Amino acid sequence: MRVLLVWPNSRNEVLGWGDLGAIAEPLALEYLSAGLTQDGHQVTILDLRLHPGALATTLRELAPDVVGVTAFSMHVLTALAICAKVKELLPTCWTVVGGHHATFLPEDFFAPAVDFVVSGEGVRPLRQLVRALTENVPWHDITGVWSRREGVFRCEGRQSGVELDDLPLPDRSVAAADRSAYFIDWMKPVGLIRTSVGCPYRCSFCSLWKIMDGKYLMRDVDRVVEEVATIPEEFVFLVDDEAFINGRRMKALAAALRAAGLHKRYFAYCRMDSLLRQRDVLLEWRRIGLERLFIGVDAITEKDLDEYNKRLTVAQIEAGFKAARELDIEIFAQFVVNTDYTRRDFQRLVRFIDHHKIRYPSFTVLTPIPGTALLATFDSVVERQPNGRPNWDLFDCQNAVMATALPRDEFRREYQNLYHVFKGSYTRYQEHPFLLERSIHDGDVGDLTAHFARRGTSAVAAGRARSREA
Repeated sequence: MRVLLVWPNSRNEVLGWGDLGAIAEPLALEYLSAGLTQDGHQVTILDLRLHPGALATTLRELAPDVVGVTAFSMHVLTALAICAKVKELLPTCWTVVGGHHATFLPEDFFAPAVDFVVSGEGVRPLRQLVRALTENVPWHDITGVWSRREGVFRCEGRQSGVELDDLPLPDRSVAAADRSAYFIDWMKPVGLIRTSVGCPYRCSFCSLWKIMDGKYLMRDVDRVVEEVATIPEEFVFLVDDEAFINGRRMKALAAALRAAGLHKRYFAYCRMDSLLRQRDVLLEWRRIGLERLFIGVDAITEKDLDEYNKRLTVAQIEAGFKAARELDIEIFAQFVVNTDYTRRDFQRLVRFIDHHKIRYPSFTVLTPIPGTALLATFDSVVERQPNGRPNWDLFDCQNAVMATALPRDEFRREYQNLYHVFKGSYTRYQEHPFLLERSIHDGDVGDLTAHFARRGTSAVAAGRARSREA
């Protein structure tokens, strides 16, 4: 079968890169492509972040049998629009939606233009589904796949656990033409790799741990080294939910990468307490090329740290910044702005960043992400669609979708001012907003252009005004 896998565009990339911009390779789709290619299918990836006007043309030229779309919450309405466009141009083409949002709230995709919804890890169920479609045999018993029966979407049940080393290595060749365009601020081009999945922590605003039922799974070290050797880029971002939990393994991985003669410039997620606990491990990684850590500082008061269930103290956070300086590792620090912030809280945050000389601060608004207790019901959500569901367009963690202590316009101005105060960190990186600004005016995407335009803001305006949540 001919399969088209689509990564949607949005008004800003997920989740909190701010105006630095980031369009990183579609790793999830490359995993899907690897599995489907092994089964003999012809796979194409369309990254609408880079080619915002190419959907209709690609559909007409490729004439796929199956179109798969991945979606975070901020992509929900866009994903539905993509599936509608597919059905308009290719009525017999099968449409499949998966990703983070589909795992927790699949019902948002129970729409006429969607044939299947995949919840959970997608490689195995998508391979099973496409095989069933190819052979024209029943598919209703595939776990993790929602499909219509008598006009109603039903699913046989949740998937069993995934074995990471059973997954094929991602098929990076399928997006080879785009690789030079993928970047995370000044790291361009950048490749991604996942060496583990899950997180043992329970931050209240995060649902990543829930996807894995609280488990922390690690890939075999040799398997990771094998994959790093296939990444052509000098910059490599470890997209593990929390990379440095197991110090012994990460030290062994550093030694294996060194022994293999692989020279990269690494960027990775890390918690502050992991940094403090694993200093010797991070020193080994610094020696093999680790330059930056993306650290969710998230809160700077004991009150917010407790509310976010960070299991950290302000003293630990400050000690972590000191340790990073001693290790000569740059910190890309993310802060979660609570919706109960007052002007004094915004001022305190600015002083904290200045005091610790944080060169690359990043900001998100506290958002009730699907899978978290904050979204156990929609009662706290003030931004709704006409049908009463949350306005998912605004769930990119840059807009306040819950009530704010400050008047909403004042909260928005204070949040916007954070980017003005630290604009020196961001002025070099405008590539992603530029691409999305262009998508609204190029006219090639048909109904999707109108869909984005109806939101009433361009990507650049949204990025600068910080008034949207994509």
